[in-house]
Amino acid sequence: MRSIWNGSISFGLVTIPVKTYSATDRTSSVSFVRIHEKDGAQIQYRKICELDGEEVPNEEVGKGYQAPGDDAIVPITDEDLSRLPMPTAKTLSILSFVDPDQIDPLQMDNAYYLGPNGAAATKPYALLREALEDHRKVALGKVAMRGRESLAMLRAHNGAIVMHTLLWPDQLRPVTGVAPDEVELRENELTLAKTLMDSLGELDPAELHDDYREAVEELVAAKLEGEPVAPAASGTSGAQVIDLTAALEKSVRAARGGREAGTEAEPASVTPIRGRKAVKKGEAEQGAAKKSGAAGKKAAAKKTAPATAKKTAAAPKAAGGRAKGTSTAKKTASKTTAKTSTAKKSTAKKTAARKTSKRSSA
Repeated sequence: MRSIWNGSISFGLVTIPVKTYSATDRTSSVSFVRIHEKDGAQIQYRKICELDGEEVPNEEVGKGYQAPGDDAIVPITDEDLSRLPMPTAKTLSILSFVDPDQIDPLQMDNAYYLGPNGAAATKPYALLREALEDHRKVALGKVAMRGRESLAMLRAHNGAIVMHTLLWPDQLRPVTGVAPDEVELRENELTLAKTLMDSLGELDPAELHDDYREAVEELVAAKLEGEPVAPAASGTSGAQVIDLTAALEKSVRAARGGREAGTEAEPASVTPIRGRKAVKKGEAEQGAAKKSGAAGKKAAAKKTAPATAKKTAAAPKAAGGRAKGTSTAKKTASKTTAKTSTAKKSTAKKTAARKTSKRSSA
């Protein structure tokens, strides 16, 4: 990281040379450039002099101070500023050590890491860090950075010293007209709210991410590839009047991941479909059991039907086999009878012919 300010920390007779590094990075946040909608070209911002209307180069841009309510602008040079009595320009002077809860979070502005500047600063740096951490205190002082003096708070964090620039007390706006008037709260509502706070548990910072930035990146990628942009899901709009106690109870149950052990479930209702009436959970279970039983019977009937059909189909085949056997026997018997009858007739004819021949010869 690149150092943005070099100075020293001073408390008592101890001086610690330090380098200052920005502790935050806002470049990853979503930012847009302004374009001309007609042709898509980016719009440039130029420094134009109000007097002659000409563009002013950066080397000719200076500082000026305009008092509130006054049209006059007084030019201020860097040489003028260097002559001002500002001992905090290169030194962060610690004024006192206080408890962290005495600092209003509204006053916190920017955050910076402080590192030792040189080998000689290592030991006093570590001493101040350990003293802040062991004593559970934060240091309050003043520092001048980027052309202005600010309050500063020092605290130990992950083996380093962190500096937070603070707003001056007169820079905080009053809360008048923001908070509601006296509101009557019931004891059970406050108890449920505390229970919900305890039930939500701890938060893992690694799970936090910028959903909006990811959505913008997906939108840009889709536009670059010429793909259609999926419409966003519409959320519920408008305020809803709710039962605060019921909402807190449901929130507690959801945060705990289910009902507590040993408690009975409340009768649930089935969502009505096409005008049907909602039924209680017990009736729904009975109906489901009946449907399951009927479905089971139907399934059993379907399983039995193929077997019965096979047996029924096998019976005609067996009957057909017996019928064929009987028919063949009858045909064979009839053929045998016909042959016997034919033989008898042939014998009778021969006997009659013999008798006739004898009579003729006589």
